[in-house]
Amino acid sequence: MQLTRPMILLIVGTVLAVGVIRLTFLSISKAGNFAGCPADLSQTGIDPTQTVAMWNGLPLRPATTLAETLSLSQRKVLGSTTEEKWIEIDLSDQKLIAHQGNSIFLESLISSGLFGKTTPGEYRVWYKIRATKMEGGNRSLNTYYYLPNVPYVMFFNKDIGIHGTYWHQNFGKPMSHGCVNSPTPIAEKLFYWTDPQVPEGQWAIRATADNPGTRVVVHE
Repeated sequence: MQLTRPMILLIVGTVLAVGVIRLTFLSISKAGNFAGCPADLSQTGIDPTQTVAMWNGLPLRPATTLAETLSLSQRKVLGSTTEEKWIEIDLSDQKLIAHQGNSIFLESLISSGLFGKTTPGEYRVWYKIRATKMEGGNRSLNTYYYLPNVPYVMFFNKDIGIHGTYWHQNFGKPMSHGCVNSPTPIAEKLFYWTDPQVPEGQWAIRATADNPGTRVVVHE
C-alpha cells in the first residue's frame, strides 16, 4: 500500500504523541520518587503567618512556634562533649541511634524514605537550621507536601536530613520523601548535640573544614 502524505503526517504525529506521553510519564514518576526535602535555607526565623500545611495532598495545621523543651544550660551541656559522636540510621529497623564514645546517647524510632529512598552511605552534617519551610513531591501522584516551620533540621546528604515532625506520629515505618523524620523532642536534642554547633542567637550554620559536622551512617 502506498502511503499518502496525510497518512505519513498521521503516523509521524502519532509517534511524536506517544513519545511526549512517555516522557511526561517518566518525568512525573521521577518527580514523585525524588529523594530529599528541598528547603528554604534563607529563612531566619519561625514564620507565624503560615496557617496551612499540606502533606500528601491533605491540609493540616503547621507549627507556628519553635517547640523548645531544653533550657539554655541543657543545650550547652549537650554540645560540650569531647567524646566521639556519630549517628546511626538503621533503615531495616527504622531506628536512629546516637553514639557518644562507647555509650549510646539516645535512640528512637524514625520514619525514613517511602516516596524517595534514604540512601545508605556515610555522610556528615553539612547544614543545620532551627526551622525551615520544605516543599516538594508531586500533585498528580498525591505526594505533594508544603510544610512550613519544619523544626531542628540537620542536612547530611544534599537536601536529605534529620528533622522534627509535626504532620505524623507513625514512627517505625517509612513515611518520608527521603529525609529522616524523628519525633520533635528527639530532633531537638540531636540538634544541640551534633556539630557544628549553632551559636546562641544564630538561626543556622554551615559546616566547614575547620568546623566539621557530625558523622551520619545510614545502612539497611
